[in-house]
Amino acid sequence: MELELIVIIGFITTVLTILVKIVGFPDQIKKNYQRKSTEGISTAFYVLSFITYIFWTIHGILQNDWVVYFGQGLGILTTGIIVFQIFFYHKK
Repeated sequence: MELELIVIIGFITTVLTILVKIVGFPDQIKKNYQRKSTEGISTAFYVLSFITYIFWTIHGILQNDWVVYFGQGLGILTTGIIVFQIFFYHKK
């Protein structure tokens, strides 16, 4: 019974995490692109998220855990684009 709960929670966590990275972040990327602005979003949050995803990906690689490095690699891609947009659209 306990193992089933762990598997279920792990599956739900994985699905929700991937949805954030393939729905949530891309939606923000699209809005930034359409507005040609990143005004109102937190630079610190996205930079810290980007760095966190890098380290989680490295951890997944070192642990040979493809679920971790694939999921966190998506985070590198999506937050990396937003970090790029923050600096690209920054008003001087």
